[in-house]
Amino acid sequence: MTTVWTQARRAARMNPSIIREILKVTEKPGILSMAGGLPSADTFPVDAIKAACDRVLTHSPREALQYASSEGYAPLREWVAGRVASLGMNVNPDQVLITSGSQQGLDLVGKILCDAGAPVAVETPTYLGALQAFTPFEPLFASLASDEQGPRPEAIAALPHDAPGTRFSYLLPNYQNPTGRVMGAQRRAEVVEASRRAGVPIVEDNPYGDLWFDEPPPAALSSLWPEGSLYMGSFSKVLTPGFRLGYVIAPAELYPKLLQAKQAADLHTPGFNQRVVHEVVKDGFLDGHVPSIRARYKANRDAMAVALREHLPPGCEWQSPQGGMFFWIRLPAGLDAMALLPRAVDAGVAYVPGAAFYAHQPDPRTLRLSFVTLTPDLIHEGVAKLGRLLHEALEPAMEHAP
Repeated sequence: MTTVWTQARRAARMNPSIIREILKVTEKPGILSMAGGLPSADTFPVDAIKAACDRVLTHSPREALQYASSEGYAPLREWVAGRVASLGMNVNPDQVLITSGSQQGLDLVGKILCDAGAPVAVETPTYLGALQAFTPFEPLFASLASDEQGPRPEAIAALPHDAPGTRFSYLLPNYQNPTGRVMGAQRRAEVVEASRRAGVPIVEDNPYGDLWFDEPPPAALSSLWPEGSLYMGSFSKVLTPGFRLGYVIAPAELYPKLLQAKQAADLHTPGFNQRVVHEVVKDGFLDGHVPSIRARYKANRDAMAVALREHLPPGCEWQSPQGGMFFWIRLPAGLDAMALLPRAVDAGVAYVPGAAFYAHQPDPRTLRLSFVTLTPDLIHEGVAKLGRLLHEALEPAMEHAP
């Protein structure tokens, strides 16, 4: 008898990450990739990590290589609680759950807060990985009208209140992926007040907040409404993504269920990785290391801004980000970033089409460029190639214009 597998309904809702698929293409020799949101490998503190590994294996090898607590390594949880104090947050270490990357945090949030047909509010556009994490749990996405500072308060005030009610708003206030925008202090206060009045909690994702260029971002949304907010952070952008280390800071009423979901997923985040990271960061290493990342990324941001002004055709729209890793480009009318991608790859350059970042009504004219993995010279070369492609794509439209 032949075995016939019956997949769960949620499996049909899972889709491959367009970014991961594009990254496969960009592995071809000669491609200048501005697609993936990868930190620059030149920023990884290899010597510090190597020394920390040696200390952990010398002083606590049995503990580091054994099963570990599901909540996370206690000294690391204490360090996280102290670190977020700079964001205006007063956090007890018992609120900190160490996760296998902040992406796991999104998955855990989806498991305990999303129900089929229950609304979940997201920015327009929003992080693709969050849409992927929440989608299998069949929420009804509500797209928040957004501008250059993020979601508009009146859009939050208009969220559905009737049962089952909007479960939460997923927000990235600092140098958002994909747009690079940052929410100002006044907008943060307005968004939190609108959320309070609407009774809609906030899931705040902050992987890029340390990557500011000229001035740090305002206080965290979670500092303005601690009981109504869940906060997520990551070590991937300030240390290394290879350890897959992130954290969730949750109100007391949510923490036990997040912990149970974590235990069911992977028992615990690798204890060796947690101990090594704590060994690296415990004495203030990031205070000296992160500024060097900022300086590198700011130089790359400036190089891309110059190249975009020089090479992109009239009608392209963008804002220079104040931090983070991305430029968000809107192409002239008549161009489709997804349709142009194969031609771009053939020309030796890659980007991420923007349509995948929308829960509803994607804008085919948008694309995301990362400026952190290439050198300034290669950024200029890559943008020049993209500019030539866009000029060529616009020529037929110009020929048929009245």
